[in-house]
Amino acid sequence: MAKGKSGAEFVMKSKVKDAISKKGFRSSGDVIDAVNCTVASAIDEAVKRCKANGRQTVRGHDICC
Repeated sequence: MAKGKSGAEFVMKSKVKDAISKKGFRSSGDVIDAVNCTVASAIDEAVKRCKANGRQTVRGHDICC
């Protein structure tokens, strides 16, 4: 798995590459790192939103929308 900006691994390389391939496209070598970075950023933002709302439980709507 590729590592995000925190060094954590969030995505499976094969799954990301398969999803891109199924849409008829190829993926470059840096696409996994970019997807991982996007996931890490989404998590960071969700935690900020959760904290701002006085909660300790991150919910789906903290990430989407």
